[in-house]
Amino acid sequence: MNKQLLQDYARLIATSGANVQKGEIVWINAQLDQPEFVAMVVEECYKLGAKSVEVRWTYEPLLKHHVKYQTVATLGSVNSMMTARYKYMVKNTPIQIHIISEDPDALKGVNQAKRAKSRMKSYPKIKKYLDLLEGKYKWVIAAVPGKPWAKKVFPDLTEDEAVEKLWEAILLTSRVDGNDPVENWKKHNDFIKTQSAKLNALDLRKLKYSAQNGTNFEVELIPGAIWAGGAEQAKGKSQYHPNIPSEEVFTCPYAGKAEGTVVASKPLSYNGEVIDGFSITFKEGKVVSVKAEKNQSLLEKMVNMDEGAAMLGEVALVPYSSPIRQSGILFYNTLFDENAVCHLALGRGFIECVPNGLELTPEEAKKQGLNDSMIHVDFMIGTADLSILGYDKDGKEYQIFKDGEWAI
Repeated sequence: MNKQLLQDYARLIATSGANVQKGEIVWINAQLDQPEFVAMVVEECYKLGAKSVEVRWTYEPLLKHHVKYQTVATLGSVNSMMTARYKYMVKNTPIQIHIISEDPDALKGVNQAKRAKSRMKSYPKIKKYLDLLEGKYKWVIAAVPGKPWAKKVFPDLTEDEAVEKLWEAILLTSRVDGNDPVENWKKHNDFIKTQSAKLNALDLRKLKYSAQNGTNFEVELIPGAIWAGGAEQAKGKSQYHPNIPSEEVFTCPYAGKAEGTVVASKPLSYNGEVIDGFSITFKEGKVVSVKAEKNQSLLEKMVNMDEGAAMLGEVALVPYSSPIRQSGILFYNTLFDENAVCHLALGRGFIECVPNGLELTPEEAKKQGLNDSMIHVDFMIGTADLSILGYDKDGKEYQIFKDGEWAI
């Protein structure tokens, strides 16, 4: 891969993604797939004035061993070292850069029920720290190719060819094209902010989705819900871009107010396995049934992780003509596939989408209609014929999407 393009990508992550400022602390979470590129990101953070940059490496096969050999009690424990790390995060709010390269099938064959039980044990112990961190720190997720991931996406190529091809796709969809990627992202962000402003001006209270694949669904929005996308602003921090790439404009539905069926238009990579050919039916705001051609039991476990896992935390609008969808590539990775087409998310909502959300306690935000859960899982529902109608508080109808594209 062209080294200059990789350097541009590293600069984009540090400059536009994390927007590192002088004196800030940076934590990078990465797997053992592209250490040379991670080193580039570290250097770019230091060039911007970072006080310190810590890299925390992970290796997916180890998790498989942990789930197999540890007890549920051990897997679900939160030891003093982990607690100290969360306390440090709350006090110092380091920037979090996640450089992902997960194998979509990494955890195939593990005891998913055991893993789910362990998460149910650990989540209540760390929730108070997660709540304190909400909207208080900068973070960004970007991707690099791992060999198993690349072979999953391009099975007919050799390993080296697949990695090169996946690099090309990641850079193209991230707008790293040989021009200034930071300027590319500024222009792209301007468009996303324009669409967000149009939606906010409508003050919508309900969305109705329909498509020929069987999607027939409506969801209510939190009154005054804020449509967001592109650059975000953490409290007391500089602007940052949390997702590279990103095509979405999103907001939070009112928890417990959704009816009908949505049919997934792409597979979902969840917990190291792929769920495919699925639909989800809601009644009185909660999931009442799921159907999947592949991994239905895993989908059922997902929606039963806790009470909020069966309700929606996000609705996101992405045009069918997005660069990711036009690439024709199924990435088996939510960061990319969710930005290919419109999607929904089960689980935790975004407090910053609630009016004055960052000034509210989690309990107050919940009373406003924000969903709370240990999970936040995006799944894709966009199609070439998707129609989305919006309704304001007076019942006035607006065509938001038509034939999978923006209509406003």
